[in-house]
This record gives sequence, C-alpha cells and structure tokens, in this order.
Amino acid sequence: MKSTGTIVPESVPLKNVTSEELDSRRSQLTWKFWKTRRYVVVFMAFLGFINVFALRFNLTIAIVAMTEKFNTTLENGTVLQEQHFNWDSRQQGLILSSFFYGYIWTQILGGVIASKIGGHYVFGVGIGMTALLTLFTPMAAKSSIFAMVAIRVIEGVFEGVAYPAFQDLLSRWTPLFERTRMSSFAYTGAYIGVIFVLPISSLLAVVSSWESIFYFFGATGCIWTVAWMLIIRSSPEKDPWITEEEKKLILKDTGAHRKISHPWKEIFKSTAVWAIIASHFAENYGIYTLMTQLPLFLKDALGFQLAKSGVMSAVPYLVLSCCLPLAGYLADWTQIKGYLTTRQVRRYFNCGAFLMQTVFILLAPYLLHPVWSMICITIAVGLCSCALCGYMVNPLDLAPNHASVIFGFSNTIGTIPGIISPLLTGYVVVTGSVSEWNIVFYVTAGIYIFGSVIYWFFCRAELQPWAQTFTEVPQNDVNTATNKNIT
Repeated sequence: MKSTGTIVPESVPLKNVTSEELDSRRSQLTWKFWKTRRYVVVFMAFLGFINVFALRFNLTIAIVAMTEKFNTTLENGTVLQEQHFNWDSRQQGLILSSFFYGYIWTQILGGVIASKIGGHYVFGVGIGMTALLTLFTPMAAKSSIFAMVAIRVIEGVFEGVAYPAFQDLLSRWTPLFERTRMSSFAYTGAYIGVIFVLPISSLLAVVSSWESIFYFFGATGCIWTVAWMLIIRSSPEKDPWITEEEKKLILKDTGAHRKISHPWKEIFKSTAVWAIIASHFAENYGIYTLMTQLPLFLKDALGFQLAKSGVMSAVPYLVLSCCLPLAGYLADWTQIKGYLTTRQVRRYFNCGAFLMQTVFILLAPYLLHPVWSMICITIAVGLCSCALCGYMVNPLDLAPNHASVIFGFSNTIGTIPGIISPLLTGYVVVTGSVSEWNIVFYVTAGIYIFGSVIYWFFCRAELQPWAQTFTEVPQNDVNTATNKNIT
C-alpha cells in the first residue's frame, strides 16, 4: 500500500521480541479475562461460535420431531396416526444439506468485507442474521418445503462469513505469542455448541414442541448479537475501554490496520496457501465423515444403536472441546520457551495429528467393537485439536492483513467435504457390510495422509513477501518503533 509518511511493517517476527518484553507480556496473562480487552473479545467470540454450531445443527434433532409419527385421539375415541411433515428421506436429506449450499459461497466474500470494514461487524451481523432467520424457520416449514430449503440456504449464506471474519479479528487483536491459544479457545465454542445442541434440542422437543427448538436458539443468538455489538470493537484503536499499555502491546505485533488491497494473484500462486487448503480439506473430510456417519457405522457394522443416545454422539466433541485450549496453550508455550519455531509448531502439530488420526481411523473398523471402536473415533476427533493449531492459525503467520481472505478461500474448499463425503458414503455403503465401511475409512485415511504430506513440504510460517504491506505511523511513534527493532 502506498504511503507518503514514515513506514513500519505491520508484522513483527517473534525473534525480534526481547526477553524483557516476553516477561512483561507473560505477566499480563490472568484468569481474570474481563480485565483484559483482547481476552474479552476472544471470550465473546467463544460464545459466538457456540451459537454458530447451535444454529447450524439444531435442525438435525428438530427434523426428527417434525417428521416422527404420533397418535391423536379424536372425541369419539378413534386413534389416528399423524405427523407434522410428511417428508420422505430424500426430502429430509435435501433440507439438511441445503445449509451448505449457501454456506460455501460467502467464505471469500466474508473475508474481503471483513478486511475492509472490520471483522467485528461481519462476525456479528453474520451470526445475528442467521439467528433472526432461525426464528422464522417454523413459519417457513409450515409454508412449504421450498420455503424451508430457501431459508436454510440463506442462513448458510450469512453464517458463511463468520469464520473468515474472525480471522480478521484475530489479525487485529492477537499479539504474536498468543495467537494459537486465543484462536483455539474461541474455536472451542463451536464444538461446545455441538455438545449443547443435541441434548437441549431433544429436551425442548419432548417437553415443548419442535418449534421451540428454533425459537430458543434463534432468541439466544439474537441476545448474543446485541451484546457483541455493544461490547466489542473491530480493533484496539477503536476500543474506548482498552488501556494504553494493552493497546501498545497489541499494535507492536499487529500494527495499525488501514485500507488493504489484496494481492489476489500472489495469494492464489502461493504454495504455502495451498498447503493450508490441502490440510483444511483433509481435516474437514475426516471430521465431516465421522460427524455424519458415526451412528450409521456403529449400527451397520457393530449392531450398536445410537439413535436415542445424544450423550454418546457428543462424546468425541466433548473430548475435542477439552483438548483444543490445551493444544493451543502448548503450541504457544513451545514458541515462548524457544523449543520450537513457529514453522515447526505448525508442521509438527498439524502433520503429527493427521498421521495419528489415520492410525485410529483405520483401527476403528478393524477392531469392530462398540467400546474400542468408539474410543478410537473419539481419539481421532480429539486429535483435531492439534491439527487446528497448524493450518487454522497459519494464515495469520503468512499474511495477517490478508488472513481473512486466505481463510475464506481455504474454508470454501474445506466446505466441499461436507457435500461429497455423505454422497460418497451413500454410494459405497449399499448393504452396510464391514467391507463397504472399510472403503469409507480407507478413503478418509488416504486423504489425511495426502494432507499431511502436502502440508509438511510446503508449510511456511514467516511473513510472505507479497504480504509485507506498510502503514503510516505518526512521527512521534517512529523512534519507539526503531528502538524496538521493528524493521
């Protein structure tokens, strides 16, 4: 970006941070997160991601209540069997998948808009509009199946901007040595959302009605949106409640954000970006396969029925939710201590997780035991926490100011497994035999290995030449920047 004044880079390598600065920064870490604005941002984002997945997956339980048959007794004593919606399995599949048809189209767009006006607005509006539309879902369902599909597609359009927008927030709010733990904690909210949505939706359907599922989660999302807009700002410079000390600490690593022109050609040509995309695709393929096919696999191959056990279905994601903050802390700790470089952290955590996931994915159908197979699958899902410390944070290493669009591009490709994995499984698993399920797991393992190899050889963690944009700083800040060896 052109500048007429004194310029300083907008990203500072960790190696340029002195031991005194690190000691000062460590002293700010406290469990009293509400006293530190960047931790408030991450905590609110954590709650936001709970809403993201709750709004996305509440339909998986609601559609059961909407289509199940129930008995109605007339005044003359006649008992009739009825159902709210006479949707067959193909129509239900269309409704359940319709969300992703909208979700896939706004990843890059969300990243671009976030980088222009601030991720704070895009993140809040994306979730808020999804919540508002959720409130109108019962009305759409009662209108027609076409209206139901349409409203789910539009929900996907709005929610598609959430992850790219949060990348922009991370680039503005996270000091270099806290990126992994802060992003990991926020993303944990997504899997907490999965854990909550299953039992809460089931309870609401039993004690109230299927409509109450949409009203509850829609209202919760709207309340969060209002709180987000009131409490959070797009960057430290615009936050009226942040202390000068914290603002200087954050801006020392992130720099001030100005109008950004994205180097699209360089982004698309970057092998480091494509390494992120390969990993993102591989991890999502494995997670979506396990998320959608686990109950069916245990039923077909092991004769184990999970249809009425929401707790059992949520176990892998409970483990993942516990592991993700720990993995993020460990990744940052190894850098602060100097045990690993940033690139080594990304490669070891990402590729190590992929290889171990491959092992446990193959063990699950080999053992053919309800308990041990479930343990293997739970470990495989839990290891996702380490992988997320690699490719998920990597855009911030390569190009902080362009992280939102890089992640948007990556998540666009990463959404494809959510579409093709169920289709492939449906094509391969015809009779439900063990040999057919083995093919599904072999394909998943092969994709994990592919993602691991690509990421290992092409992963980078240094600021890329095409991302070294500069910004104007006031003259009285130049000496400070020079003294801190920001070159």
